[in-house]
Amino acid sequence: MTESVAWVGVDWGTSNLRAWGIGGSGAVVARADSDQGMGKLARAQFPQALGAALGQMQLQAGPLDVVICGMAGARQGWIEAPYLEAPTDLRLLGQGAVSPDMPDERFRVSILPGVCQRQGGENVMRGEETQLLGLASLNPDYAGLVCMPGTHSKWARLDGTRIEHFSTAMTGEMFALLKSQSVLRHSLNGPLDGPGQDEGFVAGARDGLDNPAGLLGQLFTVRAASLLSGQAPDWCAGYLSGLLIGTEIAASRNEISTDPVPLIGSDKLCALYMRVLHMAGASGRLVDSTEVVLAGLTAARASIA
Repeated sequence: MTESVAWVGVDWGTSNLRAWGIGGSGAVVARADSDQGMGKLARAQFPQALGAALGQMQLQAGPLDVVICGMAGARQGWIEAPYLEAPTDLRLLGQGAVSPDMPDERFRVSILPGVCQRQGGENVMRGEETQLLGLASLNPDYAGLVCMPGTHSKWARLDGTRIEHFSTAMTGEMFALLKSQSVLRHSLNGPLDGPGQDEGFVAGARDGLDNPAGLLGQLFTVRAASLLSGQAPDWCAGYLSGLLIGTEIAASRNEISTDPVPLIGSDKLCALYMRVLHMAGASGRLVDSTEVVLAGLTAARASIA
């Protein structure tokens, strides 16, 4: 007999939302995906979008807890969930949850807050804090840096469930902007996944690690190398990617310890970061992003009033 859903966890991003039905044993017994991310919705549309996602699962009559992390709690989302301020204990996430109105009374919705930082560089995160709580729940003795590669990469220092400080690097977005809207686009017009990509990536990563202060000048290497050395678009794309990731990792180099840096993100992107960390004399370890967000949602639910 199939285990019934005891509660639902939701990760609501800017582009998509993912939902998991969790059984009484803690196992995932149902899943739902939707392209109705925060960026596509007006505030009044959030209840319907959630209801449609939940409608993909076989659920009990209710009442049923629905715990949401991510952009549904942003100022431009469903209802704002005020930030916790770092440094803070991530076990407080549940206590900071807000409850929006949900027309379908079967569902008791709680939206978790993000985390902000005012001292040591203003910064914000929404969604990553729940993954960090999940990582800490699964690895309670870990203390050190965590890297979360992506469009806006996050670097956070954890000590158990306590987040001490964090930073953001707009690496993924910069790659996309430079590739499509800068003069470098002329050197990236063609197949980007060819055999030269790897050589370009290593060269770019080395330049980024060795001379991060020279980023603005080194970016133009992409254009110059295609004009003077005949480097193909695949080499140029690899160089640009390596240069940006190398520069990002160089910024945190002095904080990286001998322990492998946990990497939370897509397998492909995390593999690139792991490679550059190795070039920097460090190491990384891949962490399953779904596993940690589910662990974080579970831990936060336990403290929701």
